[in-house]
Amino acid sequence: MKDYKRTLVTAALPYANGPVHIGHLAGVYVPADIYVRYLRLRGREVLFVCGSDEHGVPITIKAREQGCSPQDIVDRYHGIIDGSFKALGINFDIYGRTSSKVHEQNASAFFRKLYDEGKFISKESEQYYDPEAKTFLADRYIVGTCPKCGNENAYGDQCEKCGCTLSPEELINPKSKLSGAEPVKKKTTHWYLPLQDYEQWLREWILEGHKEWRPNVYGQVKSWLDGGLQPRAVTRDLDWGVPVPVEGAEGKVLYVWFDAPIGYISNTMELLPDSWEQWWKSEDTKLVHFIGKDNIVFHCIVFPSMLKAYGDGFILPDNVPSNEFLNLEGEKISTSRGWAVWAHEYVRDFPGKEDALRYTLTANAPETKDNDFSWKDFQSRNNSELVAIFGNFVNRAFVLTHKYFGGKVPARGEMTEADREALAAIPQLRLSLEKNIEGYHFREALKDAMSMARVGNKYISDTEPWKLAKTDMERTASILNVCLQICADLAIAFEPFTPFACEALRGMLGLDLSWEDLGRDGIVPEGHQLGEARLLFTKVEDADIQKQLDRLAAIKAEREAAAKAEEAKRVSPQKAEVSFEDFSAMDIRTATVLEAERVPKTDKLLKLTIDTGIDKRVIVSGIAEYYSPEDMLGKQICILANLAPRKIRGIESKGMILMARQGDGKMRFITPAEALNNGAEIG
Repeated sequence: MKDYKRTLVTAALPYANGPVHIGHLAGVYVPADIYVRYLRLRGREVLFVCGSDEHGVPITIKAREQGCSPQDIVDRYHGIIDGSFKALGINFDIYGRTSSKVHEQNASAFFRKLYDEGKFISKESEQYYDPEAKTFLADRYIVGTCPKCGNENAYGDQCEKCGCTLSPEELINPKSKLSGAEPVKKKTTHWYLPLQDYEQWLREWILEGHKEWRPNVYGQVKSWLDGGLQPRAVTRDLDWGVPVPVEGAEGKVLYVWFDAPIGYISNTMELLPDSWEQWWKSEDTKLVHFIGKDNIVFHCIVFPSMLKAYGDGFILPDNVPSNEFLNLEGEKISTSRGWAVWAHEYVRDFPGKEDALRYTLTANAPETKDNDFSWKDFQSRNNSELVAIFGNFVNRAFVLTHKYFGGKVPARGEMTEADREALAAIPQLRLSLEKNIEGYHFREALKDAMSMARVGNKYISDTEPWKLAKTDMERTASILNVCLQICADLAIAFEPFTPFACEALRGMLGLDLSWEDLGRDGIVPEGHQLGEARLLFTKVEDADIQKQLDRLAAIKAEREAAAKAEEAKRVSPQKAEVSFEDFSAMDIRTATVLEAERVPKTDKLLKLTIDTGIDKRVIVSGIAEYYSPEDMLGKQICILANLAPRKIRGIESKGMILMARQGDGKMRFITPAEALNNGAEIG
């Protein structure tokens, strides 16, 4: 393995049309921050780069919906996202923006160089055009009926109701989201990056050279390559984005997938205008991209192909640790449906518990498969692990040291087997912790750190220094000395995962600690004065969890109600034509219900005795789930009088009640607008 001089870490640029949620945090930003904090603890030279992705169609759609400019949208969400990261201790060296002047100039120059060197191909194609708004339509600007589920508000690229991927051609009755007009096909010219030209190079670089990459990343790349790469458009017809810097490209911008990854370079340029090249063009720099699985193709195929085409010494990623998706309470996170836990709302609702979220998201990290976040699990991990193990051990060690030794680290006497075992466990766990973090197995690394806390908690519980203090203060001193050494170990080991608690613990210890101190005996010197004890973690109360569960329950209930309302609007297709003679053969009349009772041993049947004006007869009808016998008494209804009699549950039924059934199955009987004589003919 190559020994790099420095490490450049990038985290996928979050899209600035909404806040970040726990899926984003678990998939990209918390693991990236863990890795960077670890490198810095080890004294490694590292640069952590991220920023808002601020171009593309969804932002223009949201701006139109809210009656403001795209810049207003990205300004708002850039601030919210940046604030959320800072509140959760995710500290980038720069959090830039793709709407910045530096990025516009850099992305334009990048495109222009490839254009001038003939690295693109141009193609004329027919794309959807709004004749009223006089603009080409991105797939998201075309809506219609989904051919798979019948959703009338499906987009031209996806139906968000059933989740299927679509193309505008598949939509039934497509309409422009801008004007409501029916879109037409119109010719337009765009530039494409011929990815097929880089296919063999990608195979050699990744499939042969990076078999150590995560199986989900390696497998997805292999699938794309085995399927054969195709040219990919790098420009779009749109009025928001980086303008295409060539003549004849008016009204066209760089496609957001081409524009956004260049943002990593632009942000580095903005931060380090004089030395950015050592981070992007030096073989001594290790480049690591942290992304979600929906970004694998862009970071492993498209962006490397762009850099290869550009040349000029740009380095390629050493690894691309991509996570799978995180679900919420057993359901896929959906921003459009509000089924999410937003980062900025979490820090508002759970002040002082930033570490608890980081810890839970790491413990449930979807590293190899989709995983789930639940509020009950969050509460359990905070209360049963952070509070009861890590926090409890540290608190007891500090409180007892202040109680018996005035807060000064006591001297250690003769070591026992229990002392040696506890201290010896830490260096072994350190080796595993290092291996797991450097292998991007952060969930396992967190277990290593918590195992250190379990060692300390078990040690202090087994040795019971609070009891020994009554008879053997020398032994009590030795036990607390060992406990304080382990407390210092925890302040180091947990720093990547729970930085706020570790900052407090370092303050209590009053020591500057480095990674090399982890597991070193004597890290806390005898006679050293400790700071006052304080709780590192506090419990999450049931009421706080119930509030979150109630919020989700309300979202689900609202969603179900909306689905039922939509279902009720659904109209069955018209039946086959009938002749007038067929219709005339039906004898439909008014009648009044005289008696009504449930049919024994059934849930749906009512036995109705009715006055038809011709006679009194019995009709058995399956309406008990909609009407009680009391509801029906005295009601005037419409019946098909000349329907052939049939026996239902041993009761002869002569006729059928006319009912209306809507899309959700709800049924109501048909009754005249005003009372008529029984037997009045309808037709």
